[in-house]
Amino acid sequence: MTTFALDFSADHFALFDIERGQGIDTAALETRFRDIQAQVHPDKHTQGSDANQRLAMQWATRVNEAYQTLKSPLARARYLLQLQGHDAQVESNTSMPMEFLVAQMELREAVAEAKVGADDTALDEFRRKLVAEMKQEYQRLQELIDVRRDYAGAAGLVRQLMFQEKLLHEIDDALEAVFA
Repeated sequence: MTTFALDFSADHFALFDIERGQGIDTAALETRFRDIQAQVHPDKHTQGSDANQRLAMQWATRVNEAYQTLKSPLARARYLLQLQGHDAQVESNTSMPMEFLVAQMELREAVAEAKVGADDTALDEFRRKLVAEMKQEYQRLQELIDVRRDYAGAAGLVRQLMFQEKLLHEIDDALEAVFA
């Protein structure tokens, strides 16, 4: 019977043997993911017992879930907050600074107009500016979590970034529609 040298109860960071934090070495994460998948992938256990095959499937699912969480800066931040016992309240707390909300509403309206007008140049510009803004916000998020340990501030920024990620997807969808 094959045994897995992994701890099923380990947090995602421990599972991949990387230091817990917002700023991670994504290349190391990718390497560890491939190494672990090579061990636990169900195709590697087709000759094993039914129990071993089920265990391999559970491990593959667990490893995939952990990898998807850690490779996304936003999901990683939410997970870190959860590990610290801090609820980001993404479903219940919709309060954001008024200037942020106004700017996002204006951008959303401009994106809608550009989509209707099939203005790919404007959509590209909106996307570029939003990506640059979000990059700065992700750097700030890393500082809030890893350096300041300001989990309440990080939770607010997570909620804001979720809003911006959704808008980024809307811009991408609008660009796709223009080029369709």
